[in-house]
Amino acid sequence: MSKIGKQPIVIPNGVTVTVTNGVVEVKGSKGTLSIPMLSGTEVKTEGSELVISLVGTGKQSRANWGTLRALIANAVFGQTKEFERKLILEGVGFRVAKDGEGLTLNLGFSHPVKYSARPGITFEVDAKANALLVKGMDKSLVGQVAAEIRALKKPEPYKGKGFRYSDEVIQRKAGKKAAAASGGAAA
Repeated sequence: MSKIGKQPIVIPNGVTVTVTNGVVEVKGSKGTLSIPMLSGTEVKTEGSELVISLVGTGKQSRANWGTLRALIANAVFGQTKEFERKLILEGVGFRVAKDGEGLTLNLGFSHPVKYSARPGITFEVDAKANALLVKGMDKSLVGQVAAEIRALKKPEPYKGKGFRYSDEVIQRKAGKKAAAASGGAAA
């Protein structure tokens, strides 16, 4: 029995959830999110709660039960509060600046990199800390955009230059000087 799937989802005021033709639509003040129904599951509205129940008997149906509940709960949460992911850019001369709705990134290349915003995503830039905050109502889209921006300049292990998540720890490697000083291979 799924510990996640059997928990009901409380629908807050201002958010409506409708189930039609195998699609769960979550509407709120920030927009609409559509989640396709997964096989072996059923969604019912009971007052101000949404209950996901198991219909199938297979292993995949049980896995889909908890997954669908989590996806719908994230969509409902995204209508009340926004999801956010913070990126920190480290490196001398590396800069992040807002350019209208998108971003202009100076990442040490011969040209600045332009990143255009996707619908439903907003950026906040803290120029002093060289930090970027990616915000939106769709959790998977926020994570995808943050991953795409991080992939433009991943953190390297020697100096830590590049984009990293705020909660990410970069394992640093010792350079050539440290290896030679500790009795490494002398050439």
